[in-house]
Amino acid sequence: MSLPPEKASELKQLIHQQLSKMDVHGRIREILAETIREELAPDQQQLSTEDLIKALRRRGIIDDVMKELNFVTDSVDQELPSSPKQPVCFTDRHSTLLKKNFHDGFLLEVHRESLGDGTRMADSTTMLSISDPVHMVLIKTDIFGETTLVASYFLEWRSVLGSENGMTSLTVELMGVGTESKVSVGILNIKLEMYPPLNQTLSQEVVNTQLALERQKTAEKERLFLVYAKQWWREYLQIRPSHSSRLVKIFAQDENGINRPVCSYIKPLRAGRLLDTPRQAARFVNVLGYERAPVIGGGGKQEQWCTLLAFLCRNKGDCEDHANLLCSLLLGYGLEAFVCVGTKAKGVPHAWVMTCGTDGTITFWESLTGHRYIHKPANPDESPVAEQPKPLYPYRTIGCVFNHQMFLGNCQPSDSVEICVFDLNDESKWKPMSEEAIKSVCAPGATTSLPPFPPLCASTIDASVTSNEIEMQLRLLVSEHRKDLGLTTVWEDQLSYLLSPALASYEFERTTSISAGNEEFQDAIRRAVPDGHTFKGFPIHFVYRNARRAFATCLRSPFCEEIICCRGDQVRLAVRVRVFTYPESACAVWIMFACKYRSVL
Repeated sequence: MSLPPEKASELKQLIHQQLSKMDVHGRIREILAETIREELAPDQQQLSTEDLIKALRRRGIIDDVMKELNFVTDSVDQELPSSPKQPVCFTDRHSTLLKKNFHDGFLLEVHRESLGDGTRMADSTTMLSISDPVHMVLIKTDIFGETTLVASYFLEWRSVLGSENGMTSLTVELMGVGTESKVSVGILNIKLEMYPPLNQTLSQEVVNTQLALERQKTAEKERLFLVYAKQWWREYLQIRPSHSSRLVKIFAQDENGINRPVCSYIKPLRAGRLLDTPRQAARFVNVLGYERAPVIGGGGKQEQWCTLLAFLCRNKGDCEDHANLLCSLLLGYGLEAFVCVGTKAKGVPHAWVMTCGTDGTITFWESLTGHRYIHKPANPDESPVAEQPKPLYPYRTIGCVFNHQMFLGNCQPSDSVEICVFDLNDESKWKPMSEEAIKSVCAPGATTSLPPFPPLCASTIDASVTSNEIEMQLRLLVSEHRKDLGLTTVWEDQLSYLLSPALASYEFERTTSISAGNEEFQDAIRRAVPDGHTFKGFPIHFVYRNARRAFATCLRSPFCEEIICCRGDQVRLAVRVRVFTYPESACAVWIMFACKYRSVL
């Protein structure tokens, strides 16, 4: 495989850096001098290349270099511990992505709800009926911790059921995502093994026939749904021609460029013991990073909705990804939740979440901020003199709402959110799609093309250790910054510690919308600041853990810069960092800079 010039240049640079790090040139010079001194005959004036290579290989230099550069491939066969009760699919990967070679093996438990006797092993016929694919996501992380989605692939694992010895190997080509979904990014070599071995394997013909029938059935279901969706859309436009300009989103492209019904992006999701309340779930979704899909050239917003696993793995996504996850979590908590598609100010397309209370209360949830808004519709027939409730939410128009079972298009005379009535049972205001049609392509197991929803994973971040590390880095950055300005820096540890309750209070307020603990913090600060002294504090919030990036952002605030660059008599500085962890290693990072100094008139 030939590399493009820019990739070849990058590869050369990486090799050069690695060779310099290992001091290979110095070691070669030593061996060269030693070989000339010990092995050359007096009448021999020069050393051949072949002799030098032999000397380098004999002393292990070549092997060391190749191992450091990951060009030597180790055996991929691994011994697995015995596990008599769990049927699992063992996947061993040896992947090459341009210059990256890596080996990894892992166990995937193959299970199905309501199989019956949990102590019995499932036979090969039963396992053939389990159609969920293995979803693999490839993420690239740079030195600053920024993640990029490289590839997303659905592996059909059931080919191993037809192999004679319960093992099979296959090679798959990984394609890019979004606008690069037709571009190859690498090759993945996979070895599949059933463990424990099956008592009886199926013929490859039976497996291939089953897979072909499933693909045919899925294609037919998707074709019928497309026919129905087109008919529904024609009927929707006949109600009012202006409906053609409304944001009624029936299909959306995923990261692989595949069109899926929007209802398939939603599924009730339970967070186990990782999240306790719907508002805490909203806070979790809020701290996941926001990033619009990349656009090549102009022409507006790029269309890309990520599957849940891809969104969670990269820890960031667009507003639709956040709204889909929040809606799934709220459904898991037993609420009647929908994703809303519409616009914000200046006609910018946007997606948010709505819940309908049993008393008719309509609540909007902004998944990018965690804010909640109660919707009180204005009456368009009221006199202009009459006082109308002023909306606090940023939404302007709404085209449709949907969840995993329902899709409804807004067919009211106006699509303005302010005067919209959210009686979803009134078909004169909301045109529904057939729930049976939606179920045929969006229900779990309805089609083999639907990706399974992964469970949430607990955070791997140690909050106290990470908080301390960021705080120490910020202290160093502040001291260096003040030194450049010709200022000395004196830190007061006690004042830094007193800032902790404020940061805890800010995070509690973001999660619950309830302010608590402020009085104690203010009283402690008053006691810590002597008469005649002035105290200033600046809190700020981030969703990443890069101290240098956070410091640069803080300096852009005039008020924070005033604290960091404080001049005066008896100046004492303080900084406190508090990291709050959430599932999937998402986190909220609160930082407060403070100073106290003697006021001089």
